[in-house]
Amino acid sequence: MTTRHVARWDLDKTYLRTEFDTVKDLVKTAFERPDEKRTNPGASTLCREMVNAGVSLHILSGSPEQMRRRLEEKLRLDGIRWDSFVLKPNLQNVLRLRFRAIKDQLGYKLPALLEARTRRLPPELAHAHETLFGDDAEADAFVYALYADLLAGKVGPDVLCAVCESSKMYADVLEETLSNARRIEPEPVVERILIHLERQSAPEDFAPLGRRVVPFYNYLQAAFVVHEDARVSAEGVLRVASEMVLAHRFDGDQLARSYVELARRGHLRGVRAEALAEAFEAWASRPQASAIAPLREMVTRLPAAAKAARERYVPPPEDEPVPDYLKLVKAHNPRRRRR
Repeated sequence: MTTRHVARWDLDKTYLRTEFDTVKDLVKTAFERPDEKRTNPGASTLCREMVNAGVSLHILSGSPEQMRRRLEEKLRLDGIRWDSFVLKPNLQNVLRLRFRAIKDQLGYKLPALLEARTRRLPPELAHAHETLFGDDAEADAFVYALYADLLAGKVGPDVLCAVCESSKMYADVLEETLSNARRIEPEPVVERILIHLERQSAPEDFAPLGRRVVPFYNYLQAAFVVHEDARVSAEGVLRVASEMVLAHRFDGDQLARSYVELARRGHLRGVRAEALAEAFEAWASRPQASAIAPLREMVTRLPAAAKAARERYVPPPEDEPVPDYLKLVKAHNPRRRRR
């Protein structure tokens, strides 16, 4: 039996089009009704299609626990089914006078990820591989990469302790983090780290974190990646592409260029493109089929694009160096860099 897969999704700026740069933004976000919250184009469709393909969905968000009811209702409106949903205990942080923790991502997400992996996964997911979704507005890429290398046994307790202390992690949180890290049975389980370029960061900014990190501009690009990894069906990719056409005015050229741009950066292996063409034939034969002309242009151009991707793609070396996390931790938060 094939081991099930785990997808971990952030919400703000990854799944949802959230604004929180000002106090006004925060207040508006807090009082938005579930039906007023906007989803990033293609995100809900890709999320649904991965769940339909048997992927176990786990949500880890920096939104405060007090927003749980509205966020859960929003996800239900989008037709999303999840297996766990963790939100940040900001009220608890305030009551304990832990004001640094309100904005700190490393001190929240890394312990939460390790807790989820080592203590909360059901037995059937004990050895499941993972795909992680985040964005460039906070520290997601850094935290996810560190988490991945901890699970793979490439980062030891001394480095972990030094990184957490450099980030001014609270002592009890550090102790819990180290305790969970010691429970890890080393295994390279993180397949892919997908980072939504919400702030239009330069993709090369993420190069120090390794080839596993894939910055993407739109969710069709993310769909191409997880389709190559066999975590979503070919029809699922077409559904994402159809949404980009119908709701966001992509044409066939933009759909195809989404593939080409990602392949140019070396993130696509150029495999399984024929499955998309086969799925399109079934798609186009349906009476109520949508976006047929743009999708046909995309799949017509994919064979040449996939061939170019295969020629360009270079597999990551088995001995790919581990990022210098102690050096990178000082700049892992984009807000801190701007200040």
